[in-house]
Amino acid sequence: MRRIEILETFRRRLDEVIRRSGLSRSAFADRALLDRSTLSQLLSPRNTRLPRAETIVSIAARESVSVDWLLGLSQQDELATDIISDPLEIASSSGSPADELLLQWHAEAVGYKVRYVPTTLPDLLKTSDIIAFECADQSSAAPDLLTDRAQARLDYSRRPKTDVEVSSSVEGLEGFARGEGVWQGLDPAERRTQLAHMADLVAELYPTFRWFLYDGRQRFAAPYTIFGPLRAAVYIGNMYIVLKATEHIRELTQHFEGLIRAAVIQPHETASVIARLRNALD
Repeated sequence: MRRIEILETFRRRLDEVIRRSGLSRSAFADRALLDRSTLSQLLSPRNTRLPRAETIVSIAARESVSVDWLLGLSQQDELATDIISDPLEIASSSGSPADELLLQWHAEAVGYKVRYVPTTLPDLLKTSDIIAFECADQSSAAPDLLTDRAQARLDYSRRPKTDVEVSSSVEGLEGFARGEGVWQGLDPAERRTQLAHMADLVAELYPTFRWFLYDGRQRFAAPYTIFGPLRAAVYIGNMYIVLKATEHIRELTQHFEGLIRAAVIQPHETASVIARLRNALD
């Protein structure tokens, strides 16, 4: 892009950001930590100089837009990704910024389809004993906090107008039933209780909660959640990468739809499959 084109795009998009903020120019300048005269100069058609890099960064950071978008290098007006701390790192039961954001995103997604690939079992289906077992070797984890979060997600799924799809491997579920992998050492009685609990909840919540099971030898998925068209959060261990760009959300959605198409157990069958796994432990 030519310099004049960059200047014109920056001026037009800065004016758009100010209008969206609902603030006067003087109030906007104060929030962006700019001199009012500097802001006026940036918006002037007679201005022939690009602002300093720190000025552009200050505006982008405070208004949650990308530097590339302000300069016309991108059509995406929001930051493409954020990284937030995982609540597993918070010992307090009062909640964490990440925990609050996850609950907020679920609330904002009411009316949209939420799609979820769990790390192990779906959080909202876990008993407190299973959560405590998962936290046993994590000195920084707080079972009470995670139990509260699981209950909050269950409460969300029981609300009207919710639409949740879960997809995970059938091998992962069978491995839990047999006490394999990360579940090695888990008492069979606790596994039976968890399976019975899951079977009951999956039957209760269907059809607004649908759990698809795919063949893990044919498909793979890292844990992530898609909050309708609003955002997606990919869990990578102790943190989430949050995607906001439309194309990123679309790609993850297509990946999830591929998992659904490959499902060997459909949602209306899942409760019965879990019940059979539970009965096999008697």
